[in-house]
Amino acid sequence: MNKSELRKKFKDLRLKLEDAEIEKMSLDIANRSLELPVWEYRYYHIFLSIPEQKEVDTEFLLHILQGKDKEVIIPKTDHETGGLLNYLLTDQTVIKKNRWNIPEPQEGIEVPSDKIDVVFIPLLAFDKTGHRIGYGKGFYDKFLAGCKPEVIKIGLSFFEPVEEIKEIFSSDIPLDYCVTPDRIYEFGTK
Repeated sequence: MNKSELRKKFKDLRLKLEDAEIEKMSLDIANRSLELPVWEYRYYHIFLSIPEQKEVDTEFLLHILQGKDKEVIIPKTDHETGGLLNYLLTDQTVIKKNRWNIPEPQEGIEVPSDKIDVVFIPLLAFDKTGHRIGYGKGFYDKFLAGCKPEVIKIGLSFFEPVEEIKEIFSSDIPLDYCVTPDRIYEFGTK
């Protein structure tokens, strides 16, 4: 399957999930993430889930990060540049959905990409070598290209990997890990 076929297949699979399944699998992913060797860092970037897209609910992972007193960074899409702006999540952060239903900070303390240590990445599918398929706009690849080389990239997925994603481009940045409800996949990490 090519990228667009995989994108459609996994969107359809997600849309068939019941809310209770999403909640249970999201909790399993958050709990499994505690097994990752990444908890000594300070700055963690995490996406806020789009419930309408039936994404992994990152609320559970957010609670873990806050419970560990980590600096949590959340993204805002910048459609002019095709990148992400990154804001420190504080008690004063106002979050609203944009026109694509993406919950985003309205303003706040912007954090440079090269300060971020760990990034939790949304995806539709991933393969056994750590390549992923997102929604196809390239926001995360562009953002990750601006991060420090040693940033740790962690995908979150309800589903197991496909064998191989074809059509890999030089701008596609692979994951270091992907967490599913049942296990953690590790890909040639540092």
